[in-house]
Amino acid sequence: MPDSKSKSIKIYAFHYKPGALIDTDPIYHPIMAGNVLVPENSSVQGDDSGENISAKNPWYSELTGIYWVWKNTRQDITGTCHYRRFFTAQPEPLAYKLKRLFYYPAGLYKKRIGLIYTTNTELFAPRILTNIEIKKLLSQYDAILPQARKLKYTVETHYQRYHDINDLNLLKSLIAEKHPDYIEAFESVMIGKRLYANNMFILKDQQFQEFMAWWFDVLFEFERRIELKNYTEYQKRILGFVAERLLNVWFQKKQLNCVELPVIYFKQFKFK
Repeated sequence: MPDSKSKSIKIYAFHYKPGALIDTDPIYHPIMAGNVLVPENSSVQGDDSGENISAKNPWYSELTGIYWVWKNTRQDITGTCHYRRFFTAQPEPLAYKLKRLFYYPAGLYKKRIGLIYTTNTELFAPRILTNIEIKKLLSQYDAILPQARKLKYTVETHYQRYHDINDLNLLKSLIAEKHPDYIEAFESVMIGKRLYANNMFILKDQQFQEFMAWWFDVLFEFERRIELKNYTEYQKRILGFVAERLLNVWFQKKQLNCVELPVIYFKQFKFK
C-alpha cells in the first residue's frame, strides 16, 4: 500500500431515491442503491453497471450498493455511510450534549448513544469525517466503526422482538456448516448487548476484500435457503438486517483494533 500521505480514500454514501446531496469532502461519492428499480433519472452513480445485484435491493437495501463498490472499484481505503448518516470525529456541541439529559426520562438514552440527531446541516455538515481525519485515525487503528448501540436486551432477544427468530437459527446453522471457525464469535455476539448498526464501516483494502468475500458468501447462501416472497413490508429488508448481525460477527472474530465514532443523523434535512 502506498505511503499514508498518498493513500486513495473513497467513502460511499448510499441513496435510494433521487434528491439533494449534502456538500462533503471530495472523498465522498453518492451511489444510488437499487438504481435498476429507480424510475426517476438521477445524476448519481447507480449500482446497476458492471457486476451487480441492483435488482435485489428490496431485500438487500444498501448492500446492493456495497456489493457494486466491491466488484467495480478499488482504493486503499473504502468506507460506507448513508445519504443522511455520516461519521464524525468532532466533539458534540455543548447544546446537543445538554439535550441528551432529556433522553433519560424519555427512555431514549441507550437507544441514542452514538447518534447525533439534527436538522441543522449548516452546523453539522462541516463536522462530517474528513480525508485528513481518516488518514490520522487509520494510522493508529485498523478500522473505523459507528459507536456501538447499547441494547436493552441481548442481540438475539432484540432481533426476536422485531424479526423472526428463525432467521437467526438458520444463520447459526449455516455458519456452523460453512464457517465453523466463526461459530464462537456468532454466539458471543448473540448473548451480548452491543451492536454496530447501519452496515457502516471504513476499512483498509486488505480487510475490506476479506470481509466482503465472507459477508456475501454467507448472505447469498442465506438467501438460497429462504423464500424471499415470505418477507413483506418492513421485513422485506431481511438481508440488510442479517448483514448487520453478520458484520458484528466478523469484527468479533477478527478482533481488529477499531475506533468507534459517533454518527450524525440528519433528520428531515433540506440540502442546498
